[in-house]
Amino acid sequence: MTRTRPTISSLALALSLGLALPALAQETAPEATPETPAEPAPAEGAAAPADASTADGLSLGTEIGEAPGVGDSYVKANFESWEQRCVKTQSGVDPCQLYMLMKDENGQAVAEFSVFNLPEGTEGPAVAGATFIAPLETLLGAGVTIQVDQNKPRAYPFTFCASIGCVARLGFTAEEVTMFKKGGNAVLTIIPVVAPDQKVGLTASLKGFTAGLDAVTEANKAADAAAAAAAAAAPAEAPAEAPAEAPAEN
Repeated sequence: MTRTRPTISSLALALSLGLALPALAQETAPEATPETPAEPAPAEGAAAPADASTADGLSLGTEIGEAPGVGDSYVKANFESWEQRCVKTQSGVDPCQLYMLMKDENGQAVAEFSVFNLPEGTEGPAVAGATFIAPLETLLGAGVTIQVDQNKPRAYPFTFCASIGCVARLGFTAEEVTMFKKGGNAVLTIIPVVAPDQKVGLTASLKGFTAGLDAVTEANKAADAAAAAAAAAAPAEAPAEAPAEAPAEN
């Protein structure tokens, strides 16, 4: 057996194991002068502050970052490759969507795909919507095609482009949503401007899609109900009074 050369110093090893630290501190600490009163010991059973050291010399650290504020997005849950992303609202009952960051065969992030349910009573055959964001270097005229397993592919146009990329807004019927839920993979295909004779296929695993979309639907129903209740409870605005007319001169 080949032995590896030790790369951890004795002091580092002592720190990691908590060995000989009291003795080392006693040997190196300066003696307290009479003018410097000793700090009072904390009350027995009192909790140490978050950034304090414990008795064995290990720092507990301090929490960084802030909780999401109103208007901020956050990840509420994960469903395999999908994320349930929500937007923080004043009521705390937050609307959500199902999100996936799509990558190419080399693992490079290429596009974003978000799916959400439509409110009950929405006119039209679509029961769910989606947003697909492709790179700016995408051939817009070709649009984006989606194929679930061996089903027939469907083509969708891009709606507009912004600094974040080119956006396609999609609508899915109940039958298409069922196809997604029962499917294994969905392949979204785009064509780059620099190589119009080539196609870039991005695969979205549909594992976890059913549970994720169901969670998004329940969250959005609750958010819609909370918004409706808040609107009903808000006092009605009084109509503006018309300015008084000046008396007519004789």
